[in-house]
Amino acid sequence: MTEVSSLTGRLLVATPALADPNFDRAVVLLLDHDEKGSLGVVLNRPTPVDVGDILEPWADHAGEPGVVFQGGPVSLDSALGLAVIPGDEGPLGWRRVYGAIGLVDLETPPELLVRALGSLRIFAGYAGWGPGQLEAELAEGAWYVVESEPGDVSSPRPEGLWRAVLRRQRGELAMVATYPDDPSLN
Repeated sequence: MTEVSSLTGRLLVATPALADPNFDRAVVLLLDHDEKGSLGVVLNRPTPVDVGDILEPWADHAGEPGVVFQGGPVSLDSALGLAVIPGDEGPLGWRRVYGAIGLVDLETPPELLVRALGSLRIFAGYAGWGPGQLEAELAEGAWYVVESEPGDVSSPRPEGLWRAVLRRQRGELAMVATYPDDPSLN
């Protein structure tokens, strides 16, 4: 078996050719990637559900638009909190994933974390891949792998994140941002 180079902290940006409707124009932040598989959250799928409707203690601390995001098709009945916390040390109840981005233990009382929070997003579900599954999708050309920026997690315009991430890339990849929603209308 070949060694898996970790993509933790990077973004998977769905190519226009990706046929799975769960990931159409998705931007996925990989929270874990190793030989056992991969786990991430889709950053650009806001739902109409307010954070206060399911996690009332965290409602006042969630960044705009203040709704729950569909993190992926797996375990939609579970919630993940992602927060950007600048600096070297994070507070109790937060675990660094990559750079300033980390997971929030949503069982922790918010008062212990709010002073340190730069931004917070709540996700229902996640995207998951078994061993070798993501590598196979990458080989098929289903995803572009690009660097993440802390602001990606809390983008105020999540519906435009796919284009924004592609637009900031160099070369031909930036041109993909202009790909029409429905190429048949071209």
